[in-house]
Amino acid sequence: MVKQSLYRLFIELSNHKMNSLILKSFAESKMSRRVNRSFAKTFNLNEQEMLEPVHSYKSLHELFIRRLKPESRPINQLEDILVSPVDGILAEQHILAPSVTFHVKGQDYTLEEMLGSKEAAEKYDGGVVMVLYLSPSHYHRIHSPADAEITKQWTLGGRSYPVNNIGLRYGRRPLSRNYRVITELNVCGKQLAVVKVGAMNVNTIELTHKNSTLSRGEEMGYFSFGSTVVLIGEKGLMELADKQTPADVLMGQKLTNRVN
Repeated sequence: MVKQSLYRLFIELSNHKMNSLILKSFAESKMSRRVNRSFAKTFNLNEQEMLEPVHSYKSLHELFIRRLKPESRPINQLEDILVSPVDGILAEQHILAPSVTFHVKGQDYTLEEMLGSKEAAEKYDGGVVMVLYLSPSHYHRIHSPADAEITKQWTLGGRSYPVNNIGLRYGRRPLSRNYRVITELNVCGKQLAVVKVGAMNVNTIELTHKNSTLSRGEEMGYFSFGSTVVLIGEKGLMELADKQTPADVLMGQKLTNRVN
């Protein structure tokens, strides 16, 4: 409890909007280009996958939101599956309890808090939740896990606590308090919420899709620096993944089966 209290105090003191603005301004500036090579080396970025070489990016932010060569992330076209929307780590997966709650790193979450209302949460009773964590080393664009129609989209929260392993364990329920953008999809008549959760410092989520429909693997948006995606499927939409958590996943790979 002492460790948790000290961690939370440190975050409250350092998690100031001005700090975020300063970091964001630097990351988007031409000056930050000087650290691109060391960033790529430190985080072991796979330069062979990048659409453009490291030296071509004009800022650290441009490098961070880099696109990949299409052939580096083939989209699994098997029927009756959902693909991973991101490169990342499948950190947690659970069947949602009747009270629409789930457990992550020693903390209980409710979908009512995460989605903003009891009405939004109730439809997911008995469904499946998956938590996908993205570190600074990962590709940070977000794609659709299925052919789908966007039924609703909204934003919640104003915090930007860390969502790494330590943040999830010692922070104050960061997945349901941080700034987040929720896209609710209709997948074969069932609802799937794609919750894009912002992280500490550069708390930015940009949406890039323009239409109300999405194809499997189509880009939805991107994060500026590390963050998390939470997938919440209505009961009868999807199964738990075969993978044991934690597990590395790549965008476009099979994540789980759809329920027939």
